[in-house]
Amino acid sequence: MSENVVHLHKHTDTPAAVDTAPTVLTVVPDAPPARPVPLWVRSCRAVKTAVTHERTRSAGRAVVRHGLYTFNGGRIAARRAWDGRTGSRYERMIRAAEAAGNLEAAEEWEERLQRFRAARHHRRMDLLHSPVDAAKGVAVGAGMSVGVLVALGVIMAISTGQAGDVVTPLSATIDFIALLIRIVQVVWGPAVTIGPFLALLALWSVGRKQHAAPQWALPANVRSGEGEPITPSIVVKALRDLGVPALARAIKEMGDAGASMLGPITIAGCGVEVDVTLPSGVSTNEVQGKRRKLAENLTRHEHEVFITIPQAARTVRLWIADSGALDEPIGPSPLVTDETMTADYKKGKAPWGQDLRGDAAALSLYQRHLLITGLSNQGKTVALRSLALWLALDRSVEFLIGDLKGVGDWAMFDGLATTLIQGPTDEHVIQVTEMVEGAVDEMNRRIQAPPGTTFPALIVLVDEAQMAFMCPAKDEDKRPYGGSKANSRYFMAVRKIHNQGRAVNVLMWQGTQDPTNENLPKLVREGAHTRASLALGTESQARMALGDKAVDGGAAPNLLRPGLDRGTLVVASDGITIPAGQSSITVRTHYIDDDAATTITDRAKALRDGVTTLHAIDRTEERDPLADIAAVIGDAPRVRTKDVLARLATRNADAYGEWSFIDLKRVLDDAGAEPYKSDGVMVVSRDRVARALANRDSEGSASAD
Repeated sequence: MSENVVHLHKHTDTPAAVDTAPTVLTVVPDAPPARPVPLWVRSCRAVKTAVTHERTRSAGRAVVRHGLYTFNGGRIAARRAWDGRTGSRYERMIRAAEAAGNLEAAEEWEERLQRFRAARHHRRMDLLHSPVDAAKGVAVGAGMSVGVLVALGVIMAISTGQAGDVVTPLSATIDFIALLIRIVQVVWGPAVTIGPFLALLALWSVGRKQHAAPQWALPANVRSGEGEPITPSIVVKALRDLGVPALARAIKEMGDAGASMLGPITIAGCGVEVDVTLPSGVSTNEVQGKRRKLAENLTRHEHEVFITIPQAARTVRLWIADSGALDEPIGPSPLVTDETMTADYKKGKAPWGQDLRGDAAALSLYQRHLLITGLSNQGKTVALRSLALWLALDRSVEFLIGDLKGVGDWAMFDGLATTLIQGPTDEHVIQVTEMVEGAVDEMNRRIQAPPGTTFPALIVLVDEAQMAFMCPAKDEDKRPYGGSKANSRYFMAVRKIHNQGRAVNVLMWQGTQDPTNENLPKLVREGAHTRASLALGTESQARMALGDKAVDGGAAPNLLRPGLDRGTLVVASDGITIPAGQSSITVRTHYIDDDAATTITDRAKALRDGVTTLHAIDRTEERDPLADIAAVIGDAPRVRTKDVLARLATRNADAYGEWSFIDLKRVLDDAGAEPYKSDGVMVVSRDRVARALANRDSEGSASAD
């Protein structure tokens, strides 16, 4: 189609401003009109919009709600009337007492039932004689009333002197009765008409007070139920509406409406706790699998209800938090508030946080390997670091730390840890692997010591351990550093420490993300005595993190809310107090920021003589033993000989892993820096070693001259 061109000339009042060039306006033909939408399509869309509109849905909920208020109000009123006229209430209480094994209460309710039946029989017998008695009473009463009225008329007639006043009281009474009859005749018609509506209104009022409608139909303020206290009836109703047919039938058939299933509801921290004995035919996992629905039936969020399995058969233990209580932060760590706190590796427990009941949760670290897992940015490093900060206050404990994240989370341990490697590269993984292998050599040296020898704790800590397991690098012998095969260097070193390190206080602590078989091999995760997990994505990951036993017992880190439950751990360990019958405990850990952690490590450094931290493992072949001894002594005036040997082995396991006291003494004696005894133990003097190095260097210079 050709274009239509229209020439327009612009005119202005000023001649100089006249533009003589024509303006070309291109007129594009209109697009073909769209096909009209059929009427039935527009009607369907309108109906759909009307149905899904919030006002329509609100109106529908209101109709259902008020209709069920009236219907269920009638049921409630009928049930109350039936209970009042029969002994069903007493019979329910008798069955409940018998189910609970309380025979004394059952006998008392039986006696009350007998008294009720006797009184009811007496009332029924009275009804048989009541018509005759009522007729006699009416006749006698009517005769007496007439006599009184006639006597009153006689008195009036005598007083007024008018004989007609004798019947005046009687006629007045008759007129009054006629007036009452006329009033009843006037009111009766409207009363008959309005009466049913008033009865329905009364039933509606009963249903509204009892919220006798489904949750989805109730108003928002009633449906939320935040802050509603937990009562036995609420718990039973929540279980009845759980969607387990056998459970619902059993509750319906129970004479006490399910009350006998519940143990005492006790206050437990920021919530309540109750044991529920399930009826025959209902398994505990059926209730566990419906945690969200149970929480909603209890007017709580999913994370505010925890289901565990106690020792009693067919029993679930419900812990129900107060609404919003778990979103409130817990107090600061005692490590921050108590500047005089010290640690005891063997007998003490680390203050880690609070359990759900609000009680302090403390963890024993004595001879226990540790594994903490969780999704990224959930507080794993802070939880792991808080344990290390407490243990650092025991001056006898030595740390070898590998931080494969490398962003400074462990920087405050510089000058406290013997080795501190920080970084995410393959080279850092190689360094960390050799650090762990050095700890294996130290473990072997301790194992070969004379029986009865005691050793201080050596904590080998690797944060972001999944980086080590997934490292593709290989050494000169083609052995991989990562992986989970028998030739994997990091994997085998960790396994060796898990197998034998506990006996000589060489312990492996690891923190890792997102546990899978690839980044956390099965043999490694099962070698940890203490296993803790933050929020995870799936139940399979929860089983890898904590084990099948803990998850089958109710542990569910996969149900924690990522981001919102940061710092909340599910712990499976014999080093922490766990309620009887449970396999795990949920702990809300204290948050210790970097500044507070630095303050704590400064206190820990003040307890020690001074530690020279190695930031890399020296792999050179030629060693200078005297210079290495000076390096491991650091700024301390003197160091025990066994600590010097341990630090030398950590510095280079190949060169010093097999050293004994005799080897150390030989080098020091040759240099003129002989070890000596101080306070009953053999020590090496920093000044003697430094003087020997200076003399050696000066002699070397003189020889060169």
